[in-house]
Amino acid sequence: MSLPTTVSIPVVPTANNREHAVSKERAIDEFSSLIGQSTAVSLFEGAIATNRIAPAYLFAGVDGVGKTLAARIFIAQLVDTDNLASHPDLLWVEPTYLHQGELVNQSDLAHWEVKPKSPPQIRLEQIRVVTQFLSCCALTAPCKVVVIQDADRMAASAANALLKTLEEPTSGSIILISSQPQKLLPTIASRCQAIPFHRLNGSSMVRVLERLGNAEIINDSSIVALAAGSPGQAIAHYDRMRSMPKALLEQLELPPTNALNAMRLAKEIDTMLDFERQLWLLDYLQYRWWQALGNRNWIEKLAAAKAALLKMASSRLVWEVLWLGN
Repeated sequence: MSLPTTVSIPVVPTANNREHAVSKERAIDEFSSLIGQSTAVSLFEGAIATNRIAPAYLFAGVDGVGKTLAARIFIAQLVDTDNLASHPDLLWVEPTYLHQGELVNQSDLAHWEVKPKSPPQIRLEQIRVVTQFLSCCALTAPCKVVVIQDADRMAASAANALLKTLEEPTSGSIILISSQPQKLLPTIASRCQAIPFHRLNGSSMVRVLERLGNAEIINDSSIVALAAGSPGQAIAHYDRMRSMPKALLEQLELPPTNALNAMRLAKEIDTMLDFERQLWLLDYLQYRWWQALGNRNWIEKLAAAKAALLKMASSRLVWEVLWLGN
């Protein structure tokens, strides 16, 4: 079965002026759900009020502070409806894995219980779909809209293809969502209107987590510290910690000192944890070991191990070097 490289989100247009007005009012009210992002909200409302929609936007900020939610609310304004269930003029692109010759998104990969060996990417084939999508006129909305999630995960060929698309005039608008905008080509970033998203303070964190039904996370100091002002990251860290083997975390309260034990742990981690959970474990150990030891040397080694994993080094070798290189 052939799998799609993008996720298309269709929209049903409003039927009359009264429905149009109700939709507008409801969408504007939804901006209130962007807690702690007053700068972004002000920019959105100004663009909508003056009907000056940029051909490209860059929603930049750490993960989990409302960038994706903002995109959905902003798009609801542009297409005059709250129903983003299906619309031929809206295309949502997310990083994919290459599995058995097919491009697969993260949710499909999890459904199939496949453990990825490398991080997902926005690929050239997906940008070609974007270019073709924008080459056609909008069917029902005022303009076509493309959202590229985690745009900083674009392969080099995909980034160059997107740059060519941005250089050409179009009646559509492209929204890039990125937690690491410094990884984007400067020529891509320069062609986008930047919309900044900030980390939340303590009271805003509490409000968001309570609204999402995750108030219990506030009591976990490790998770709150790891989240560093990001409600979405707090939830992700909390869920990730609960998915980790408890015995493994207990063995890693401190760095292993015995060589045989270190090699055994490296094998267990390589066997038991997929790529994303190994990356998370390195972040978690940075916090835990800094609290326990206050040793900057370990922080630097853990950061180097994460960089090696991201460069597709053998995960077992990365962990062995981390432990035995001390």
